Amino acid sequence: MKTIDIHTHLLNPQVCFDRLFDRIAVRFFAKGLGIDPAKLKQQPWEAYVAAMARAVSKSETVEQACLFGVDACVDRQGRETHRDKTVCARNTDVLEVASRYPRQFIPFFSINPLRPNALELIDEYSEKGCRGAKFLQNYWGVDLNNPALVPYYEKLREKKLPLIIHIGSEISIQSDRRYEGSNMLELPLQAGVTVIAAHMGLGQINHKWLPWRNLSRNPAWFDKDYFHILEMLEQYDNLYGDLSAMLIPLRARALAHLASQKQVHHKLLFGTDYPVPFLIRLNTHGINPAVTKYIASIQNPFDRYIAAMQQFFPNEHPLYTNHQHVLASTPSCGKRKG
Repeated sequence: MKTIDIHTHLLNPQVCFDRLFDRIAVRFFAKGLGIDPAKLKQQPWEAYVAAMARAVSKSETVEQACLFGVDACVDRQGRETHRDKTVCARNTDVLEVASRYPRQFIPFFSINPLRPNALELIDEYSEKGCRGAKFLQNYWGVDLNNPALVPYYEKLREKKLPLIIHIGSEISIQSDRRYEGSNMLELPLQAGVTVIAAHMGLGQINHKWLPWRNLSRNPAWFDKDYFHILEMLEQYDNLYGDLSAMLIPLRARALAHLASQKQVHHKLLFGTDYPVPFLIRLNTHGINPAVTKYIASIQNPFDRYIAAMQQFFPNEHPLYTNHQHVLASTPSCGKRKG
């Protein structure tokens, strides 16, 4: 069995891992990716790109990965107001890496819809081979239900390009929680875009006074957005959900419950959110300790992630083949079923 990872990130070529979060995470980060920490600090971007391409090429379970950066924040005149030096790789960077490693990567673009020339940029980058779009609207501060964005969505629909939308918590970059919710999916879906809800709406810290509830496997304490997305997956033909970054404790707790929701399994997509670090041991997924010991010993990060997913979604599960419907999709009219 080989699948496609629908959700991976290229880092900004200016990345230097000097933020507090980066300095704390870099050694764990490097080990998880199979990179020498010293090399990652000395030549971070090249070391990262080479390690990622090598991991995909040597993976026994992942054939290719959809690769994207994140566009900058812009004002109404299209002037950049912030470009995160860790996350914000440009579309030209993505295309360059994808051309260097065509067997490993499928390029997606990230175009902030506030750019005055956003529609022209969609044309440009789709013609250059990008096969989908990525939104991080919570970083951009963009309300995706703004009617002014309809032409953008219609352009994606016409070009049959899927749109990955971040739904749920975000800790690696500044984020406006107002734009992280499942309600952000409504207008893109109604406009007929094939939408992928990344992270299944999980990961918020909703129980500040009873913090253990944030790690509980009891569905009563799960994020409301998670249940809303489950409902929407049944309602909308053009909505999918990806399981990227599901192995962080705030999300892994929901895996057993999601595995029981068979009515939406034909709408789930495999993704890792590489390079986001993930835990196998000391996690909330509930996998047997003996099994976690074996999984943790797997060196390839993609194979290690899939080995954990297979405890809930076995080898022949549609999770690993549903990408065929998305990457070669013909979006519906965006209306609810029934």
